[in-house]
Amino acid sequence: MTEEDFKVKIPQHRHCRKCGKAFVGEGYFCSDECHDTEGAEAKKKLRKYLVVVVILWAVTIGAVIVTGI
Repeated sequence: MTEEDFKVKIPQHRHCRKCGKAFVGEGYFCSDECHDTEGAEAKKKLRKYLVVVVILWAVTIGAVIVTGI
């Protein structure tokens, strides 16, 4: 027997960006559920990022006003 006889052929597939499950098909997600939860989490992260940026700007402006620079 040759090495080729022992190799298992794996069909062309993708891995879901959310859960990592292998699937055959188009797109980046294995199901609508994974697609929807990924979108909700991205919006949540963006909102947190914007809050941090606004707080940093407020602290910077406050520091400039207090120090009189």
